Amino acid sequence: MRGDRAPSLNMRYHALMDSDRPTYRDFARWAAQPLDELARDCEVRTFHARGPGGQCVNTADSAVRMTHRPSGVSVTSRESRSQFRNRQLCLRKLRAEFARRAAAPKPRRATKPSRAAKERRLADKRRRSQTKARRMRVDGK
Repeated sequence: MRGDRAPSLNMRYHALMDSDRPTYRDFARWAAQPLDELARDCEVRTFHARGPGGQCVNTADSAVRMTHRPSGVSVTSRESRSQFRNRQLCLRKLRAEFARRAAAPKPRRATKPSRAAKERRLADKRRRSQTKARRMRVDGK
């Protein structure tokens, strides 16, 4: 029966996924998480690293791509020959990216249109009004 199954891993993120995008507050919360908790929320994929190394480069999937499921942020590490070290580097990169995105947006400074902008807008309104007035039917006098 369908109702007897355990909920999927993504069930606890459904509220976040239903909203448009994560906010800077979400990124601040994720940046403060310990690395082991952050790793639990990530999908890890390994692949062959490119670059120099001759025959040795294709012997193991040492490069790592880590995607944070709740936010969709993805980072890659292929600096080390060790997959374990690349995983640790990915987690650090992910935390650094969250810290960068956690900065609160600058408050908007209220501005008002300049006098010239107001005059242009009103002149355009007058011109448009006259154009529409010319389209009206003329009385038969």
